[in-house]
Amino acid sequence: MLATLLLAAEEGSEPSKVPFEIAAAVLVAWALLLAFVGIRRHATFPASAGVQRGLMFLTALLVAATMFTAVITG
Repeated sequence: MLATLLLAAEEGSEPSKVPFEIAAAVLVAWALLLAFVGIRRHATFPASAGVQRGLMFLTALLVAATMFTAVITG
């Protein structure tokens, strides 16, 4: 009887939120790094249009990863 109750309790448990928390922490760290570099080098940041596109792509990728992990860990 006890084993059945424990098994039922495990089946109803929520998925781990660790992937979302890691992705969110990486996104926050990236945002802080970009803000720090942007404030320190405001006249020359980003150095070129290619760097600007790369930074935007990486940022969009991190945001998408955070959103994806938020949905799957629901």
